[in-house]
Amino acid sequence: MITARIASTLTAFAIAGFAAALIPLTAQAQPNQHMEVIHHPNYNKAFFMPFVPGIKIKSGKILWLAGTTSLPVYHDHPHRREDILKYMPPSLETQTRRAMDGIKETLDAAGASFKDVVHIFVFRARPQMGDIGVASKVINSYFAPFRHVPTSTNIAVLELGEPEQLIEIQAFAVVD
Repeated sequence: MITARIASTLTAFAIAGFAAALIPLTAQAQPNQHMEVIHHPNYNKAFFMPFVPGIKIKSGKILWLAGTTSLPVYHDHPHRREDILKYMPPSLETQTRRAMDGIKETLDAAGASFKDVVHIFVFRARPQMGDIGVASKVINSYFAPFRHVPTSTNIAVLELGEPEQLIEIQAFAVVD
């Protein structure tokens, strides 16, 4: 049973979320001046797309990011068993979030952000039905504050570097 106070709070959150969706793009985020999003002439905005078909680079420098996993960016090689067990839980959602946090650290170190990402490569191991949606939901949450979606490639593979590894993500960005 929902109390009146909880119902009121939920309604306020729903209205705030709807209002935020109505704010024009320019009020929420500034586009990356180094790139131009390319859409086809028959582009239909009614479809939700977590990626765009193309991005034209107009200026800037390319920043290539290493493939990132749920292990901390800096870790021992060869991998230590205790690190794998600690940082690679059997959860695609958790591993994806940790990998994206590692990508954010690298972008931050370069003076960049997710609005600067041109392409993201996603490699998922031992795929199961629904995995692409789980990973995409997490990945998209990092781009949402910038109202930006990059181009993307999503590949399912038999295995990655470690048996427990479920995902590896690589990206490249355009920065000053």
